[in-house]
Amino acid sequence: MKKGLKAPSSFKQEIMLKAGDKAPAFSLVADSGEKISLKDLKGKKVVLYFYPKDMTSGCTQEACDFRDSIKKFEKKNTVVIGVSPDDTKSHMKFKDKYELPFTLLSDESKKMLEDYGVWQEKSMYGRKYMGVVRTTFIIDEKGNIEKIFEKVKVPGHIAELLDTL
Repeated sequence: MKKGLKAPSSFKQEIMLKAGDKAPAFSLVADSGEKISLKDLKGKKVVLYFYPKDMTSGCTQEACDFRDSIKKFEKKNTVVIGVSPDDTKSHMKFKDKYELPFTLLSDESKKMLEDYGVWQEKSMYGRKYMGVVRTTFIIDEKGNIEKIFEKVKVPGHIAELLDTL
């Protein structure tokens, strides 16, 4: 699409990244207040999961499923990181309430969400809006995308991830 042209209302953005691509670099503030960058995670496999909003039913279930299986991910030398546009204060409450043992990154600017192609037009009850499409990336030890799970359905997702790892 040419620069300056507005996308038609039927335009559906898709994830342009694919397995084998270098994962887009990022440096975001975590729930702990520290900055986390992709380069800090080199040498470890990363499950990077994008979710719409803290404290909502589907996002809470997904986070708790990761929490309940965290030891299985750790045995596979895999770090789990959740990303949403919520601020760090919201992440801290979410993490504390559900005792989440992994990092949550705040992308209020939505730059990372856009870089990974998960900030897309959504529709609910006929209303169109921009939001996070639930997506998970497996990034290898060298920073390359190993696999992408698009439009994730929460039930069964953790088992699918663990089988892939």
